[in-house]
Amino acid sequence: MTQPDTSAPPAPPTRSAWQDALERLATDRLTVHAGGGAKAQQRQHDKNRLTARERIRQLLDDGTPFDELMTFAGWEMYQDVGGCPSGGTVTGIGQIQGRPWMIIANDATVKAGAFFPITAKKVIRAQTIALENHLPVVYLVDSAGVYLPMQDEIFPDQDDFGRVFYLNARMSARGIPQIAAIMGNCVAGGAYLPVMCDTLIMTEGSGLYLAGPALVKAAIGQVVDSEDLGGASMHASIAGTVDYKEPDDAAALKRIRALADLYAQGESAPFARRRKEPLPAPERDLTDLVGFDGSKTYDVRDLITALVDGGEFHEFKAEYGETLVCGFARAGGFPVAFVANQRTVIKKKLKSGGEPGLRTRIEVGGVIYGDSADKAARFIMDANQAGVPLVFLSDVTGFMVGRDSEQEGIIRRGAKLVNAVSNTVVPKITIITGGSFGAGNYAMNGKAYAPRFLFAWPSAKYAVMSGNAAAKTLMDIQLAALKRAGTEPDDEDILRLYDEVKSKYDTELDPRYAAARLWVDEIIPPNDTRDRLIRALEACAQNPHQDEFRVGVFQV
Repeated sequence: MTQPDTSAPPAPPTRSAWQDALERLATDRLTVHAGGGAKAQQRQHDKNRLTARERIRQLLDDGTPFDELMTFAGWEMYQDVGGCPSGGTVTGIGQIQGRPWMIIANDATVKAGAFFPITAKKVIRAQTIALENHLPVVYLVDSAGVYLPMQDEIFPDQDDFGRVFYLNARMSARGIPQIAAIMGNCVAGGAYLPVMCDTLIMTEGSGLYLAGPALVKAAIGQVVDSEDLGGASMHASIAGTVDYKEPDDAAALKRIRALADLYAQGESAPFARRRKEPLPAPERDLTDLVGFDGSKTYDVRDLITALVDGGEFHEFKAEYGETLVCGFARAGGFPVAFVANQRTVIKKKLKSGGEPGLRTRIEVGGVIYGDSADKAARFIMDANQAGVPLVFLSDVTGFMVGRDSEQEGIIRRGAKLVNAVSNTVVPKITIITGGSFGAGNYAMNGKAYAPRFLFAWPSAKYAVMSGNAAAKTLMDIQLAALKRAGTEPDDEDILRLYDEVKSKYDTELDPRYAAARLWVDEIIPPNDTRDRLIRALEACAQNPHQDEFRVGVFQV
């Protein structure tokens, strides 16, 4: 008789940090996509209206992707008023009649599409991307206007609500097409946005007015219903504000597609005129190459070759300034120029300094040394001279510090690199794959340096310094303050204080924290990087204009 097997079953394979991070990203994205929730979506449907994402799916060419941008805008912000998922608006780039368009759609399931502070900043960023890349824009308007309890944070500043209309006008002057469809509410100052577009479509049952019926009665004592005040029929037949009146969402979206098909196609960017038939990249799981927590060394050349056509990479000054890897390649047939942080440990040859033979030192991957700053600055100038877009792969700890580094002129040489990055005229795209710390963020084309697009992996960490170093520094400051106040903390107090400080700092290191505040344009899975990069280059290719490259005073 066969005895039953009483041995323990084999242990399941250990889950990797990448698996956990990617599953969490997918789950969090679904949470954001739910907007104001199922009940709010049903209320939209009860009005015979689609939700923002339903409208976008109908608007796009069949089978084409929607590259959503700023999905996590407002993540875990405004919790005291119920939150503002995705900033109450959906933005991204998709194909309409074979051409990339920027789409900006109010999500009426989130506070009736009202503008929070982050909503205005998100719309402004989307418009800025459209302006820089000459992308035509579709606005799907369904908004109750400014969220009044926060009006002081939305209304008056340079990058607040008024900037939306400023960019409307600037894009129009540049000849960038803008189509607006009012598919619900459009009130108060928000009414200017669609009216400043080239073409205005409005669905029956929608409302367009500077002041609604209740406010009109309070202000001037006039009693008027919504339709007479600002309905689609009134604007189409009496005011003449609306160009096309449509019965419902489906008809409005069909009209947008028909009009989009008639627009002339402009010239391509100079770099795009050198596009060739793309070759496939070598197949590689990038999560096997790059560790999630930054502790694993890897050769960034392997990452580059996994992103580019045919794995072909022409490295610039390969044996000099090795903590930054620079070189030319093609991605999706487009010429591109990479600047990437090397993450291996490097044995560096040094000048002899009067001693026979060469000396050596160990250089740490992710750190920018003087010679690597020199090399990257020169390469960025070459890329501008050649008119080739720059792609920064950022996994940077910062610039090297210490006596030797200071005596080698790290500040002067770092300033040269920052100057070159700042004055670049070719498109710049940044992908943060790991750390993005301190001045290294600046040198690697962080948000302050106007990247056309800035993507981050779920492993990205975004701060002045790493968590442990920051926690230790902040704790030392707080301990000194306690001692000045006459308190002498014991070991337990010190440990508790350290844990509190580090927990807060680790929360702020999370890429969702950065994405919530629009410091990055989108968090993307590593294995989507090549496809997102190619489509970002296709968007950049829509702008044929390139300024003259100048660097001003250049430190030498």
